[in-house]
Amino acid sequence: MSMKVKTILVSQPEPKVENSPYFELQEKKKVKVDFIPFIHVEGVPGKEVRHQKIDLSKYTAIILTSRNAVDNFFRIAEEMRFKVPDSLKYFCQSEAVAYYLQKYVVYRKRKIYVGKRTFTEMSPILKKYKSEKFLLPSSDSLKPEVPNVLNDLKLTWDRGIFYRTVVSDLSHLKDVTYDILVFFSPSGIKSLFENFPDFKQNDTRIAVFGNSTVRAVEEAGLKVNIMAPTPETPSMTMALEKYIDDVNKK
Repeated sequence: MSMKVKTILVSQPEPKVENSPYFELQEKKKVKVDFIPFIHVEGVPGKEVRHQKIDLSKYTAIILTSRNAVDNFFRIAEEMRFKVPDSLKYFCQSEAVAYYLQKYVVYRKRKIYVGKRTFTEMSPILKKYKSEKFLLPSSDSLKPEVPNVLNDLKLTWDRGIFYRTVVSDLSHLKDVTYDILVFFSPSGIKSLFENFPDFKQNDTRIAVFGNSTVRAVEEAGLKVNIMAPTPETPSMTMALEKYIDDVNKK
């Protein structure tokens, strides 16, 4: 059995940019790369948010941890016919989230505070605003770091579950095999086994991004063949390219 790589399945949506490094990888290494999201996000209906006793008018500040949080906050506001006041303060976990917020608000008229990268890194900013009433629009799964930080700072805050991470139906992949499967989160592995409880790795190589994903793969009894980020290969495409170079030249 040749271990050469011809096909790769990335368990995420196709990148929307034309110059994605994945497209370059396809061209350069003559491999086929497919993108199929193993999980997707679904908005929670406004009615359910009301059941969570969330009254948007009582908050003076909102904490946005991701683009999904941004989209779903404004979707719920619209469903509830709530006019978002100009005075609302936005606390964004990263530059990327703050940049995405511009889709909905005119920047110069708003109070926007931006963290660095992790949620913990928002602490120094948040602790200057102890008198605010914070809303955290989140998904059904929340990193423990988030409530820990907010409670340590003794802030007044509520969590609203505005969206959910859902396992996608992958039944169309039942009879398809790929040389490499690429995963970016433990939920991708969960989706694999919910769709294919009898999945056997056989000759499939598994590429993973991040330590928590490595753990999820190993706990599922699978072998990690390609790992990113490493000092040598900081991105997934670099790790794939290096691996392909190694096995395809034999």
